[in-house]
Amino acid sequence: MMKFPLLEQLREDVQSVFARDPAARNSLEVIINYPGIHAIALHRVAHGLWQSDLKGTARAVSTFGRFLTGIEIHPAAKIGRRFFIDHGMGVVIGETAEIGDDVTLYHGVTLGGTTWQKGKRHPTLEDGVVVGAGAKVLGPFIVGKGAKIGSNAVVTKALPAGATAVGNPARVILKQVLEAAPDEQSRLEFAQKIGFQAYAATPDLPDPVVEALRVLLDHMQATDKRLDKMCGALKRVNKDFCDERPDELKAEDLVVMQESSSS
Repeated sequence: MMKFPLLEQLREDVQSVFARDPAARNSLEVIINYPGIHAIALHRVAHGLWQSDLKGTARAVSTFGRFLTGIEIHPAAKIGRRFFIDHGMGVVIGETAEIGDDVTLYHGVTLGGTTWQKGKRHPTLEDGVVVGAGAKVLGPFIVGKGAKIGSNAVVTKALPAGATAVGNPARVILKQVLEAAPDEQSRLEFAQKIGFQAYAATPDLPDPVVEALRVLLDHMQATDKRLDKMCGALKRVNKDFCDERPDELKAEDLVVMQESSSS
């Protein structure tokens, strides 16, 4: 029995849509109406032509795919199985990009380079990576297995497996530890609760800047309490001790200070 790898891959790609898009109703609808499916199918054809040294024809197929879907994938890019591009408009995947199995990209994602030098200049996305809408992943580094990149994030450095990154520049706010210590159990439970998240985002994820401000405010409150205790102790030792804030300087006080400093 003859095997047709492209048809087998297309069948896998179509089936993967149902696991990641609740709007999908049946296979025929997915094949006809999903530009991500059209783009990956045309890319597999273009990539085969590129590997057969028919580079001009491969680029022509790639350009036709871009015209048809709004998704630009260089024919030299290496893409694994069950790849899913949701919505798809504005996605750009560069020449030396490498994408593993079960990866999901949303519209407006760029897998780009930061140099004009030849060689590896685009990112490598390992299995199970999710990249939210509008995110930019720029440079020849590795995004680890199962990592999630939030919408509109700008990633220019490698991400470890299981990490979640948000912001510009991207900051890691969650990192799964495969062999967790007992005190990291809560982190793993949180990561398991997240599961697959559309657009690599969830309302439960903390903002790292807000968390830092909260820690700073807690520290300030603790410092104020300690100072109050110190002032209370000093008052008990010296009745003349005064910790009240001085009144605001008046305009005439400022004039006097200026005259004294000039003299």
